[in-house]
Amino acid sequence: MEENQMKPAASSQGQKQNLQQFDLAYANRNLILFALLAASVMYIEIMLTPSLPSIEKQYNVTIGQVSLILSLYTVFGTAINPIVGKLGDIYGKKQVLMYVLVSYSIMVTITSFAPNFTVLVISRTFQGVGLGIFPLAFSLVREQFPRQLVPRAQGLVSAMFGAGLALGLPVGAFVANNYGWQTNYHIATPFIIVLTVLIFFAVRESPFRNPEAKMDYVGAGLLGVAVALVVLGLSQGSYWGWTSAPVLGLIVVGLMLFIPLVPYEMKLKEVAVLNFAQLRQRNVLVSNVLGLISGMGMLLAFQSIVFQLEDSKPVGYGFDIFTTGLYLLPLAIVMLALAYPLGILISRIGVKPFLIVGSIIGAIGFLLLAETHSALEIAGYLAIASVGLAMMMVSMQNLLVLSVKPREMGLVTATNTVFRNVGQSLGAPIAASILSTFTLTLVFKGQVLHPPTTAAFQYTYYVAAASFVVGLVLSLLGQEVMGKKAKSEFSVETTNADNNEEIPKAIGGQNDSEAKS
Repeated sequence: MEENQMKPAASSQGQKQNLQQFDLAYANRNLILFALLAASVMYIEIMLTPSLPSIEKQYNVTIGQVSLILSLYTVFGTAINPIVGKLGDIYGKKQVLMYVLVSYSIMVTITSFAPNFTVLVISRTFQGVGLGIFPLAFSLVREQFPRQLVPRAQGLVSAMFGAGLALGLPVGAFVANNYGWQTNYHIATPFIIVLTVLIFFAVRESPFRNPEAKMDYVGAGLLGVAVALVVLGLSQGSYWGWTSAPVLGLIVVGLMLFIPLVPYEMKLKEVAVLNFAQLRQRNVLVSNVLGLISGMGMLLAFQSIVFQLEDSKPVGYGFDIFTTGLYLLPLAIVMLALAYPLGILISRIGVKPFLIVGSIIGAIGFLLLAETHSALEIAGYLAIASVGLAMMMVSMQNLLVLSVKPREMGLVTATNTVFRNVGQSLGAPIAASILSTFTLTLVFKGQVLHPPTTAAFQYTYYVAAASFVVGLVLSLLGQEVMGKKAKSEFSVETTNADNNEEIPKAIGGQNDSEAKS
């Protein structure tokens, strides 16, 4: 009985010691910088989507060609993410982040002044390096806060993702329609450059590094090419044709590259960019598969909603791009409103309850979307689905970063980004396949049209709902990392930092040289 009474006091004392090891004023300043960075990057990436028809006309290219602007960005970013994450773990996350930010700033500037379509495609492709910003930023945020404050810090960054989305769609469409799509870039580019400079001077290097580790360039190259080929094939299937030689060739060759890659990586063990021992950790595995499933379901439903709102009547609602952006705002507003409060609640209650509840609410929201009869219902039910999506995304990120050692976090979070991007690449072709399979025949002004049926949209929402049901099952398999039910290996009372790795005093305000001395 006496031992049980001592536990709360020990817990409180452990948390106080844990807080004293961190410079919270410094951490909060950096958190604001990274939150603004997340909002700016998300705005830049989403603002281009409503402008694709304008770009198509401006450069006199086809729909398939203009789609490369989006797909090649994702392909390059997905391929380079494991390399960026691994380099961050070896040489320092801030140092690698600076290289990424400078490269991203240059590519964004070139895109804003692209004189022709070729330059635009090339700059947009290498702009995909920006996807490496998030794993490194999430890792730095994770290191600078005590464990009990990490969820609210991650929640704020996630909330700013929502802010970028909330501004990007309607504002991007408004600016593009009135002043041209490149004006969006002219407005946003200075913010990225200023944030890059501020981060360079304000953020200290990560104390968690593994300089004795070696970079697995062969494995990283094989993995990058394999993932890039598969993602490119999936993203272009609806434009080039799913049975066309280029699409099938890209997917088959990409998958075949995994045949030599897997045994090669298994021999390297800890050095490998595909660290199977790490990937098999329960929470890492659950987070990665959740990222794949939620990414697929979200983009599948997102694409279907856009088509349903913009397709001509009687199939759709015949909205223009700007109006469609307004109806999609609930997705962004919910993310913005819920992400930070969720972080606070997760630190008190735990991660798993929100993963489970989020999966259930997300599934209900998509099932309701399947039964809509008006555009307003679409907006309302999308808001419900977005509540579940926000819960799942914030919880999933915390489940991942609170389950691994800080010196491994760059590669782990980068790999999780790869899984999410692959899932999103799967979502778009699945939606396209369903919408192109279930069609009706209409004759309009002498032209024969084959728009999707109402049932086609319903099927896509059913698939999205099913993905969240799978997410529910996976959520039950995760191990709790926060709250009273956290497993002992994830306990906040341990004086050793996260998973038996000591917190260097550099986090408390010293630089690396001071910490070493």
